Amino acid sequence: MNHSAAPSEMTGLIVDDEAAARSRLTRMLSKHPEVSVVGEASDGLQALESIEKLRPDLVFLDIQMPGLDGFQVIRSIPPEMPHPLIVFVTGFDRHALEAFEANALAYLLKPVEKEQLAMVLERAAKLCAFERLRSEEERLVAEVARTRAPALEQIVGCKRDRFVLLNPDEILYFSAEGGLVRAKTAGESYVVNYQLAELESALVQGFFRARRSTLVNLRRVKEIRPFFKSSFVLAMPDAAEITVSARQAKLLRLRIPGL
Repeated sequence: MNHSAAPSEMTGLIVDDEAAARSRLTRMLSKHPEVSVVGEASDGLQALESIEKLRPDLVFLDIQMPGLDGFQVIRSIPPEMPHPLIVFVTGFDRHALEAFEANALAYLLKPVEKEQLAMVLERAAKLCAFERLRSEEERLVAEVARTRAPALEQIVGCKRDRFVLLNPDEILYFSAEGGLVRAKTAGESYVVNYQLAELESALVQGFFRARRSTLVNLRRVKEIRPFFKSSFVLAMPDAAEITVSARQAKLLRLRIPGL
């Protein structure tokens, strides 16, 4: 999200190879104070660069463009980056099913009708408000965990109907998915009754928050490989490959001098 915008305002990026189409959509969006257009792009590669640099809440994305098409743009967004809401804006209706499968927020046909645009922006505003609330809750939980969490010498892991006491050194990484946090060892996966923020605070020695959903035991990393735009991929003993977010990559360099 672009932090120059007001707290309740969404930021938008317009991607279209036709300048006239970009101008028309910009004019239409200017009548909606809930969204601020922070950039434009005229092809797929430029769109990727702008998404990484501007971190918009919304991307109004054409499909047929030089270089990368709209679907290739979505697939090329690095997984560790926050993915913006995608609104396809195109002159063809034959891609609607593919857009649905790509989890797009909306599929608008040119010329865009103002009523349809207003409905899409209303849905987007609700989703963005929910995401901001969730991010703030995560920040507060992490803050409490940092100030209160005792050091953990053992981790209680649950598998089926039994509990196992795990030595933190045995754990390759913790991952959060679907409301559950799992501890992954060399041969097993256990559900643990902790939030990642609590674990990050209580297991400072050797553990690193590679991305929002993953806490990695750096002492068990087999290999570190350079990745997209100065980031890294951590190769683990269980063949998992964990991408470090761009922001966390800077902290990883501090933890491991010489990267």
